[in-house]
Amino acid sequence: MRADRLLSAILLLQAHGKLSARTLAERLDVSLRTVHRDMEALGMAGVPIFASRGAHGGWQLDEDWRTRVPALDTTELQALLLAQPRAIGDPRLAASAERALTKLVAALPVTLRAHAETMRQRLYVDPTGWRGVAEKLTALPIVQEAVSRDRVIAIDYRAPGREPSSRTVRPLGLVAKGTNWYLMTDTDAGLRTFRVSRIERAVMLDRSFTRPPRFDLAAAWNASTEDYRRTRKYQATLYTDARAADVLKTYCRVVTEVTHSDRRVTLRVDFDEEDEACFVVLGLGTSVDVVEPAALRERVAAGVRAAYARLRPGRGRRDRARSNV
Repeated sequence: MRADRLLSAILLLQAHGKLSARTLAERLDVSLRTVHRDMEALGMAGVPIFASRGAHGGWQLDEDWRTRVPALDTTELQALLLAQPRAIGDPRLAASAERALTKLVAALPVTLRAHAETMRQRLYVDPTGWRGVAEKLTALPIVQEAVSRDRVIAIDYRAPGREPSSRTVRPLGLVAKGTNWYLMTDTDAGLRTFRVSRIERAVMLDRSFTRPPRFDLAAAWNASTEDYRRTRKYQATLYTDARAADVLKTYCRVVTEVTHSDRRVTLRVDFDEEDEACFVVLGLGTSVDVVEPAALRERVAAGVRAAYARLRPGRGRRDRARSNV
């Protein structure tokens, strides 16, 4: 409905200060012509809205004018509570978000407030998972502040299997993927992504930076993940029993799946690298056979032979006898 779209436009302008007609068209999913008609309609309705021209121009509201945000409806309230703050990995951020949500619920009308309390009593989010492994997010508050203030940060970052390295980056945005947090940055070498739990130290510098024009965090993240999958992908075809297939589908990216009459399953699985594939297959033991690639099959076989040589019956007694000579 047009009334909803006009209200959405007002709220967007209140939140962002100034937006170009093209940006408004993208956010509202309408044409540029419709945006111009809507802006004219708002002006005629008495909303103090005006356009500025030039490279940095756009539509904006008078700075002293504000409208009240409309009340939440039941569906919006449910969505807000389902995304409740206990899903945030850092305890301090979770506590702050919980306080904010409590204040918001307290400001609701009586009927909606009662509905919200009923929902909260029936919903709990446990972010740790069955393995009990939680992300180390001590750097997250500093990173978040640097992102919000467009400030350069110096970080000590430990990539997997490497010693920590010091870097100075320009933080562009944070991405939460499940319970994992990632920092997208602008560096002299281009856009780079860092896992926040691997940042061992973060210091916000007294130096601001200018964000790249028209930077879109969602688009940049999607491009980054697609590039990661393309460059890091190592595929293996595995012949498994049903239980091992369920484990692989839970923790790995399965590309294809074929179930056979004997209830065993052939899976085409994406791994980051051969080392990971070998580790997973050996961990599943006799439940999995490697169909291809041949190099992985040979490596797994060599691993099994080496394990048997270490653990074969009688070896422990012979080793102890030698040590006593």
